[in-house]
Amino acid sequence: MNLSPIPVCITVGTRPEAIKMAPVIQAFKRSPQFHTTVILTGQHREMVDQVMQLFELKADYDLAIMQPKQTLTDITCNALRGLDELFQKLNPAIVLVQGDTTTAFAAALAAFYQKIPVGHVEAGLRTDNIFNPFPEEANRRLVSQIAQLHFAPTSLSVENLKKSGVLSGIHQTGNTVIDALLQVADRNPPCEIPGLDWTEYRVILSTVHRRENWGEPLSDIAQGMLKVLEAFPDTALLLPLHRNPTVREPLTAMLGNHPRVFLIEPLDYVELVGAMKRSYLLLTDSGGIQEEAPSLGKPVLVLRETTERPEAMMAGTAKLIGTDTDRILTETSALLSDQKSYDAMAGAINPFGDGKAADRIVKLVADYFSLGT
Repeated sequence: MNLSPIPVCITVGTRPEAIKMAPVIQAFKRSPQFHTTVILTGQHREMVDQVMQLFELKADYDLAIMQPKQTLTDITCNALRGLDELFQKLNPAIVLVQGDTTTAFAAALAAFYQKIPVGHVEAGLRTDNIFNPFPEEANRRLVSQIAQLHFAPTSLSVENLKKSGVLSGIHQTGNTVIDALLQVADRNPPCEIPGLDWTEYRVILSTVHRRENWGEPLSDIAQGMLKVLEAFPDTALLLPLHRNPTVREPLTAMLGNHPRVFLIEPLDYVELVGAMKRSYLLLTDSGGIQEEAPSLGKPVLVLRETTERPEAMMAGTAKLIGTDTDRILTETSALLSDQKSYDAMAGAINPFGDGKAADRIVKLVADYFSLGT
């Protein structure tokens, strides 16, 4: 048995990555079998810093690539160049990436160029439409062709990997986002929103940010939300605004003057969990919330035409409704009007895991290097 700790690099670029990688980093840091180095690309800035502080983690290196109006090409090239230099310096035995971000793709490619094995956390998600979501669907497909270890959250993800030509290294672990969520939810996190009395209204929590919803779909979503508020005076809308002005400005223009709309700055992860716990239901195009909210007993209506998380639909914890204004009104009204429909979604079992995914990943990486347990 090799007694020297195995050098592992874990890369993080965005807030969802930081949330889902935090339990993995913690688990690797606890293990004497590994020497773990954490690298931030800086694809997102303040939001990642909040998560790292929450989980009491520090980056060993920060590429700080974020710049105003950065394009996907900017992110890819800057991350690839910076990670290439670091991997040459650190010479890790394996690089762990998460999900479908441009950081994950760039890190996997940089590792591949140096013939370093890649472990892919949350592998196997698919919509089978390469442009939806964009660029995430392409990113995760490309990482799957590079990685040696594939940590799939569900049995469907396992099957997706096999169908895409992955022949080995596939392991079903559950999703690490549930590990992170349960850590935070156990603290009963607060969420104080100025002017919002959580006991006065049934609060609809919404998050909207995806590129495919920019433009007309975003306008349709906002109109649908206004119709819901008009039909149900006992509801309020809480909408943390994404920092991107392409999202922020039209939502502010359309919703900002409504007395029961609370447009706020992005919540840190603790506050977001607190808001999910206190909300009545969620309208979102976020992938992570489709996984998280069911563990808190909250129905999720997904503002997208496709999803790489059909397990939530099959389990009944979420429903894909798209961005059509009238469809948003109809589907939201059903949950606000029919208690049986609401209870059926709220009580469905979360298919995404039991909160022990990170420990499984550490064991699988140890097995890969024949370290034993």
